[in-house]
Amino acid sequence: MPAPPRVPANFPEILELVWWRLDSALDLEMIRWSAMLGALEALESGTTAIIDHHESPDAIEGSLDVIAAACAEVGVRVVCAYGVTDRHGPEGARRGLDENQRFLAAGGRGMVGVHAAFTCSDDTLEAAASLAEEHGVGVHIHVCEDEVDADAPRRLKAIAGDAWLLAHGVHLEDELPGTIAHNPRSNLNNAVGYARPARFANPVVLGTDGIGGDMLEEFRLAYAMHRSADVTASPETAWSWLENGLGLVPEAAQDRVTWSHPAMDPWHLAYTTGVRPIEVVVDGQVVFADGAPTLVDPTEIRARAAEQSVRLFRRLEDS
Repeated sequence: MPAPPRVPANFPEILELVWWRLDSALDLEMIRWSAMLGALEALESGTTAIIDHHESPDAIEGSLDVIAAACAEVGVRVVCAYGVTDRHGPEGARRGLDENQRFLAAGGRGMVGVHAAFTCSDDTLEAAASLAEEHGVGVHIHVCEDEVDADAPRRLKAIAGDAWLLAHGVHLEDELPGTIAHNPRSNLNNAVGYARPARFANPVVLGTDGIGGDMLEEFRLAYAMHRSADVTASPETAWSWLENGLGLVPEAAQDRVTWSHPAMDPWHLAYTTGVRPIEVVVDGQVVFADGAPTLVDPTEIRARAAEQSVRLFRRLEDS
């Protein structure tokens, strides 16, 4: 994407000048090929399930269907959520809630998404929690990623539940129910600090916050960050966070991946890069073999995604 209007100096400016501009430039065609590419890269890394948190304020309606269909075409499982926010006014928040409602009511596999408490009114947070309870799912929300969201625990404590997925938690000091999603690469990229996930009593899982789908690489980085703060840290802790992800998509435990490395255990993998899948079987179907996906053409996906990236670049230049 083109450079932002000025260099962001802090996390709120990174959101305002980079990520929120990008979200607003998306349309359904860009979303489709972005999802196809993301699912492809996940599969090529041996990742068979994605828990997605999506925002596209000018292309909300139907966006979760587009993402779900793209992942299914590649052969990767997905749990979708649209990130509700009041950044675009009450009408924008309503449309986000409606997209979650529509997708879940139609049988889509998902959660109710919320961007972050600091961009939402109390009414919107309560509406999202109620919608999730209605459908028997959790809320997928960014919590205390930066100090700007430090008030989130006070606002969420009365409505949060064990089924919630709390992304980041870098500055989370008060207890909240739910699973913490630790995103080490994203946290480094946005300079928001180290979440110190070993301190939480909550279950902890690993995520990438959209920076690729290579969970073995995320495990290595999670271990390295843990070790940087505690020289006694073992890679088994970060490995447990990786394994905990199966609690969010239990059927993925039945998927089978044959790897290029003979010893797939935390002590070997903590220091071994370049481990790749040889074969991936999802729900009994071979979706990756001999170094390539079996259901889609990766060359076409990358070419079409590149075409959409040019459209996105031009739209951002004009914004």
